[in-house]
Amino acid sequence: MEEIKRRISVVWSFLDGKSSTTYKATTVESTCLQVRKILELIALASVVANKAEFAAQNEKFAKLWNAKMILNDLERLNPQFYPRPIKEVPSVRPGVKNDIQDLTEGFLTKDDFLKVYEKCGAIMHSDNPYGRKTDYWYYDTSIPEWVEKIRVLLNAHAIHLMNDEKLYLVHMQEAKDNKVRAYTFEPVK
Repeated sequence: MEEIKRRISVVWSFLDGKSSTTYKATTVESTCLQVRKILELIALASVVANKAEFAAQNEKFAKLWNAKMILNDLERLNPQFYPRPIKEVPSVRPGVKNDIQDLTEGFLTKDDFLKVYEKCGAIMHSDNPYGRKTDYWYYDTSIPEWVEKIRVLLNAHAIHLMNDEKLYLVHMQEAKDNKVRAYTFEPVK
């Protein structure tokens, strides 16, 4: 998650004009490369968190490049692999500080993930001189929306590991030190 934060910072640096490659097309392409790598890190976070279970699949994942195939395989192994964006609200229940509510909009869905991954992959290739030209304006206007959806997805999210009834709550930053923190919750029996 810290790597994702660093790459998002690079993306915003390009978008805000604080950094550039001196040529607009390569700046947009470099930004798309960062977004694509962020998406790969989101998908691979599930593999890292479920290391033992995915070890047998390592060779297969190392060779996959198609986002849809990767997500399908991850989902087959762990149906709850994708981060579940949440918000915490003060609880009215005695002894409970916050309740967790699922977000229903504004975040990067799995369908969005596939679309953005494909779009960012498409710009990595040179234009066919007889085909359509890359619409850099489209990317310029879409990337901020994509990054915001990624931020909403990850800002506070829950994950479930394979064969584990615990809930893991991840905060992308804490007020005291801006670091990623994860918390483990176990069912009360």
